[in-house]
Amino acid sequence: MKKLHLILPILPALIYPLPLTAHHSPAAFNTQETVEVTGTIVDYSFRNPHVYMTLSVTESDGSVREVNVEAGAGSVISPLGFTRDSVSSGDTVTIIGNPGRRNPDGLLLGRELYHQDGTYFPLNISSRSINDYGDDVAQSIEGTWFSPRTSFFGFLGGSGSWSLTEAGSNARANTNPLDTTHKDCIPIGIPGLMFYPVANTIEVYEDRVVMTIDWLDSVRTIFLDGRAHPDSSQTSLQGHSIGHWEEESLVVDSANFSEHAMGLSTSLPGSVQKHMIERFQISDDGKQMIYSGTLSDPVYLAEPVEWTGTWVYRPGMEHSNESCNLEAARRFLDD
Repeated sequence: MKKLHLILPILPALIYPLPLTAHHSPAAFNTQETVEVTGTIVDYSFRNPHVYMTLSVTESDGSVREVNVEAGAGSVISPLGFTRDSVSSGDTVTIIGNPGRRNPDGLLLGRELYHQDGTYFPLNISSRSINDYGDDVAQSIEGTWFSPRTSFFGFLGGSGSWSLTEAGSNARANTNPLDTTHKDCIPIGIPGLMFYPVANTIEVYEDRVVMTIDWLDSVRTIFLDGRAHPDSSQTSLQGHSIGHWEEESLVVDSANFSEHAMGLSTSLPGSVQKHMIERFQISDDGKQMIYSGTLSDPVYLAEPVEWTGTWVYRPGMEHSNESCNLEAARRFLDD
């Protein structure tokens, strides 16, 4: 059977309009316009899937307005250098970003933040990182890994070229980029979940491998004890995974997926017929993980899809330790 083969990364600029970060996506903002706002932080919450700030801005005529700033998820911008303690209420800051389409004076998608002394902090998945994690070398797949945004953008962008069934084409055509499952704290399905640019910690045991992905409370368990997949009636969001070792590489077979509105990508659902084979392989220099596999779902995909992406080894990267907050997920949903 013919397969589509995707090599990552794909240029982020080509796929930037896709719903990348949460329920709003950049589509809720005028990304063609950049504004700069200086004000005092009067409210601040470090949450998943969004960090929010409210600025009190004094205009030249003495009037005061409030600007609500939506930043990326805590788990996404933490690896870039913005942590819970980067700002606090009472700080005077300058934020550069994109105004909301419906409320341009009162809502802003934050890109960059500057303190009064000029100290910079990233606010968005596409922002410049301030962290330097060194040059560590992994001895196995165990440890903490990070999927660079190029791999993340590449996978989601590459999904636009997949060969679809009629049901898949209809589903994509009717996708609302402002309304994803993230508003309900439900993460995207694998393999998209595995490409999120967040801390992903892998623990290896004799009978299983546990992957804790810092995106909407996601944990995967891959069983190594020789069991088979359960009856097809037993389904779950991320499916049932069994694996085996091929030398130092982990090969995973996943089935028993439940229906999921973002099971294949941000614009494609997944059915109970979804099936995946994944390979996790350390690069020769031990600094990267080669993450590859094959995805099939005859309900929505006319042909199986292959992907290849890379993660980088980040043993010092911490998880945000923030559970998904429904209030934060749905805030300003209609703005």
